[in-house]
This record gives sequence, structure tokens and C-alpha cells, in this order.
Amino acid sequence: MSKQAFDKKLEAIQALRSEPASEAAIEQLRKALRDRSNYLVSKAAAIAADRSFSGLIPDLLAAFDRFLIDAVKSDPKCWAKNAIVKALKDLGHRDPQVYLKGIAHVQPEPSWGEPVDSAVTLRGACALALVDCRLDDIEILRYLVDGLADKELPVRTDTVIAIGQLGRIEGALLLRLKCLLGDKEPEVIGRCFSTLLDLTRREAVPFVEKFLGAGEQDIAIEAAAALAQSREPEAIDLLKTFWQTLLSSELRSALIAALGASPLSEAAGLLLAILSEGTGEIAAAALEALATSRFRVEMRDRIAAALAAKGNNKLSRLFKEKFPA
Repeated sequence: MSKQAFDKKLEAIQALRSEPASEAAIEQLRKALRDRSNYLVSKAAAIAADRSFSGLIPDLLAAFDRFLIDAVKSDPKCWAKNAIVKALKDLGHRDPQVYLKGIAHVQPEPSWGEPVDSAVTLRGACALALVDCRLDDIEILRYLVDGLADKELPVRTDTVIAIGQLGRIEGALLLRLKCLLGDKEPEVIGRCFSTLLDLTRREAVPFVEKFLGAGEQDIAIEAAAALAQSREPEAIDLLKTFWQTLLSSELRSALIAALGASPLSEAAGLLLAILSEGTGEIAAAALEALATSRFRVEMRDRIAAALAAKGNNKLSRLFKEKFPA
């Protein structure tokens, strides 16, 4: 296909985004979904979802299956399959079969050095879509558990999010096991910590606490951040005690930043104590975190009083900058 012909097709598809809904417009999208170009199909799929054209679901499913055949050639970068899955989810398609195909799809494509798997986004999107499918929850977990061991970081992360969205206590058990087995990327374990605290609330606090002193600083940072941003006051009490231990400057800085994002007023109280007792960069970091806290307005006078007692000109200037009158 010449570039001129391609551009003409693309322009015609894009025009359907704003055209009045009609059988003619739907038929044009249906034709576009049969196109050989994965890029044009991806655009058509997005418009079908944006326009809520649920009558095109069978056409989207047929296009998905077509692009699974000789996938590297027919759908490089998974442009079509990614857009189709998103469109199906947005259109409320709850039959799991298409997502089960996508969650198992691996598509290594040539690159400099080792082949690159271009189906990473697809597997993650399908894991998230499965949560709303007409499928038994335990069956969904059976499919999701493979994603916890996927080679690719984004898939493991999306799988943890999907388990959290499913909201089953059995999912919390899988996440506990993942935490105990570990992951080469600390952020995956951090996501597990946060999801556990959302799923089982207070029950998860002592479990996550174990990782504060696990010996791996990156994991300790993730555990501290998850506890700081949970909705359990007990978690903040644990962090008060943890703060008194011999912590590295990196861990202290990470904990301060996490406390600044906490939904609990107790976290702001701990930051105020750190500001009052701390010096140098630690005190400045605590003040910065308080400035971003959702409790900054109600804490303003107490912060001003603490700074007056310290008599530190540098911190006072920072306060005026971050808390203008």
C-alpha cells in the first residue's frame, strides 16, 4: 500500500470519531477492522470503544484471532491486539476467552541483541480484564497466578493489581507467598505490600512489618512506604518505633516522602516530630513532606511553632516558601 493510500484510509477512519452515529459509520468501522494493517485496526478499535459501538464486538474478536496468526508479521508491537483488548474491556465484553488467549500470548520480535517480547502490555491488560469476566473467582486466580511469575516486570505488577481488584482473601494468600519468595524487582514486592494492606487491612500490618528489618534495604523501603500509605493507624505506630532504629539516610528519606503521601493525620504528626527533633537534610525533608501533605493547612500553626523553637533560619525561609501566608 502506498503512503498516500494509507494516509487516506487513516484520515477516513479518524473522521468516524466525530461523525454522527449511523449504520454507515458502523459499517465503515467494521470494514476498517478487517484491514490488514495492524495500525489502522488499532485506530478503528479505539474509535469503536470511544463511540460505544458494542455491535462491533464480534468484529473485534475476529480481528484479535486474525492477528494471533503469524503474529510477528501480522501485528508487530501488538498494536492491534492491545487496542482490541482495551476496546473490548471498555465495551463491557465479559466473556473470558479472548483475554485467556491474550494472557498466555508471548511475542518475541527481532531487535538488536536478544528478541524483545512485544506482548507485555497485552498480557497485563488481559489480566486486568479477567477480573470482570463471567468466570469463577478461584478460576480467575488460577490464571492470574502465572502472571506473578512472568518474566516481565509490567505483567507481574499488573497481575498484583488484578488480584487486588478481584478482592478475594485467597488472592491475599498468593500475595503473601510472592512476598516470601521475593522478586528481582523490589517494586513488585512493594505493590504486593500495598495490595495486601488494602485487601486485609489490619491483619496485613504485622506481616509487612517483618520486612522492615529483613536486611534488604530496597525491600525495607517498600515495606515502610506501604505501611506509611496504608489506612491503619497501627502502621504509623510501627513506623515511629522503626524510625528510632539505626536507619540509612536513603531509608529515612524514603520513609519521610511516604509519610508525606499518607492519608492519616498520624503520619503528619510523625513528620512534625521528625522535624522538631531532626537536623539538617532530615529536618528539611520532613518540612518538604509536610508541605505536600493533605494535612498541611491544619498543621501549619504547629509547624510554625516547632520552627520557632528550633531557631533555624534556613528552615524558616523554607517554611515561608512552602507555606505562604
